[in-house]
Amino acid sequence: MKNKIIYVLRHGQTDYNKNGMVQGRGVDASLNETGISQTNLVYDALKDVPFDVIFTSSLKRTHETISPFIENGLGLNHISLGGLDEISWGDREGIKTNLEAKNHYVMIINGWRSGNLSLRAGGGETPMEVMKRQQAAFKQIINFPGNKILVCMHGRAMRVLFCWLLNYPLNYMDGFPHQNCAYYKLIYRDNDFFIDEFNQIGHLNS
Repeated sequence: MKNKIIYVLRHGQTDYNKNGMVQGRGVDASLNETGISQTNLVYDALKDVPFDVIFTSSLKRTHETISPFIENGLGLNHISLGGLDEISWGDREGIKTNLEAKNHYVMIINGWRSGNLSLRAGGGETPMEVMKRQQAAFKQIINFPGNKILVCMHGRAMRVLFCWLLNYPLNYMDGFPHQNCAYYKLIYRDNDFFIDEFNQIGHLNS
């Protein structure tokens, strides 16, 4: 199999992001004005990359993020995969930020960091469950015949993804920072993944 270059992009900002609210798989929010501006900045940064295809999650914030690549006549295929969706935070999704909600979130994250990957927030998903559906989705991505691929997905899901792709334990996931419309560039070679560009955000400051 030929080498592949895969850009993994986080979606643009939504009002949930702006207001610090939990936004998981069950919240299908649109981008806000800042998020739309971010999509144009990342398009300008990556428009000269000859992508063969774009994969996104099933959620509209990822679809809206890659819309400039579709609308500017690049003729790209867009394939939506539910396996790339954000982690489910269960009944914690979409609630207003308060002290109890923050404390619960911190408890879950600290538990994951300590290796307790069976924890789930509000009846949502565990990192292991997210990894399993991502593995099925990435099998389709790797088997796609194109060699330059854009993937648009979600922050916590990206952290899970990079751990298993790069052979790190899942409790290392917070070692992969991200911002809205930040991207990583991965190289796939000889059945292994390597990071070529780490958490690129310079285009967001232009």
